[in-house]
Amino acid sequence: MKPSKLLALVLAQCCLLLFTALAQAAEVRDVRFWRAPDHSRVVFDLSGPVQHEVISLSNPDRLVVDISQASLGSVDTAALNFEGSPIQKLRYASKPDGRLRMVFDLSASVQARSFFLAANAGLHDRLVIDFLDREGETEIERVVKSVDSSARRDVVIAIDAGHGGEDPGAIGPGRLREKDVVLQIANKLKAKFEAKKGYQVVMIRKSDYYVGLAKRRDLARKAQADFFVSIHADAFTSPQANGSSVYALSKSGATSATARILAKRENESDLVGGVSLSDKDHVLAGVLTDLSMTATLDASLSVGAEMLGEMGKISRLHSRRVEQAGFAVLKSPDIPSLLVETGFISNPTEASRLKTANYQYKMAQAIYHGIDRYFRDSPPPDTYFAAVKRGEVSAPAVPEDYIIARGDTLSGIAQRYKISLGELLRHNQMSNTQIRVGQKIQIPAS
Repeated sequence: MKPSKLLALVLAQCCLLLFTALAQAAEVRDVRFWRAPDHSRVVFDLSGPVQHEVISLSNPDRLVVDISQASLGSVDTAALNFEGSPIQKLRYASKPDGRLRMVFDLSASVQARSFFLAANAGLHDRLVIDFLDREGETEIERVVKSVDSSARRDVVIAIDAGHGGEDPGAIGPGRLREKDVVLQIANKLKAKFEAKKGYQVVMIRKSDYYVGLAKRRDLARKAQADFFVSIHADAFTSPQANGSSVYALSKSGATSATARILAKRENESDLVGGVSLSDKDHVLAGVLTDLSMTATLDASLSVGAEMLGEMGKISRLHSRRVEQAGFAVLKSPDIPSLLVETGFISNPTEASRLKTANYQYKMAQAIYHGIDRYFRDSPPPDTYFAAVKRGEVSAPAVPEDYIIARGDTLSGIAQRYKISLGELLRHNQMSNTQIRVGQKIQIPAS
């Protein structure tokens, strides 16, 4: 064979190999950034699975991510805003061997972790890079619970807005996202507790980022919470499904098929939200048989019953009893915990309510009353509420704000709060019973 023909054959084979490699290469379709209280997260959306390697370099500080057999799609990396993180800039280059090299220029050296997430729940394959803060978590202040009853500490309520960040939760009409709705309700619930003496609030998620299910429990335990409530909005394949509901942990099987399906879906959030498979759940199954868990479950069910009574005043209840299933986020052996489904975001009518500030406020108010009534009736012995119940201190008379909802009447509100209609009118300086949806009134303190 002539040298020229041999060269042509070799070139053709090289081109074929190159074409095959390119055809099998994964494409980076998007690059997204999230900032959480204790880390910064970069997510590469991929067209398929990849292998990767992370290399830390100094002088200057950089983090190099080599993605095997990959290419960068039409992604504007210059438009990414890394504010509040150690990342200054992201650069990239394609290597001759098919690697895609992504270089993060850093303001300081960092500890990083990386993992691949296979396609799940409508999301494509993803490569996750976490830049861990050196200072660690500082957002939760530890509350020292004194055994001295004269200390009269606050009751600590941990409020968990479900999903967040990579995990939008259920999607309703008009692309209404569960993670946004429940954070708004959580913030309104926080305001309700902070307005009453005797409570301290811990927010598990303060903005749009994901927190792993085990970490949500850990943050509540770190704050020594007396109660943990996780707020969600349900979804179903049929848009006719409707109603709000309350769930507690089960020591055995689920109390209904609905509870079992919901627990399975909520427990898969870590796969969507971006938690490494190596982040194992350290709560031993055996702890569920402990006597402390029995007492915790009893308290959870008591609060849940109170909560359902309040929620039933503003919405249809999907179930009139507290359902139970194996929700991972509720597996704290020493903290009474509930998961609240505020309605079906997949139902057009309920979605239209869930996105309004008025309905969010009323739902937060119902959750608040359910928890508050329990702690006023059964306070921990070293708390302010226990001192009030023993008569050692007098509770301040604080009026309560109330937002008028569709279908409300002043006489109905007065009956609900066990006050006279005349007292309600006088307190709000109203000359008649005319009210409008969205109007704020005050309920006189009892």
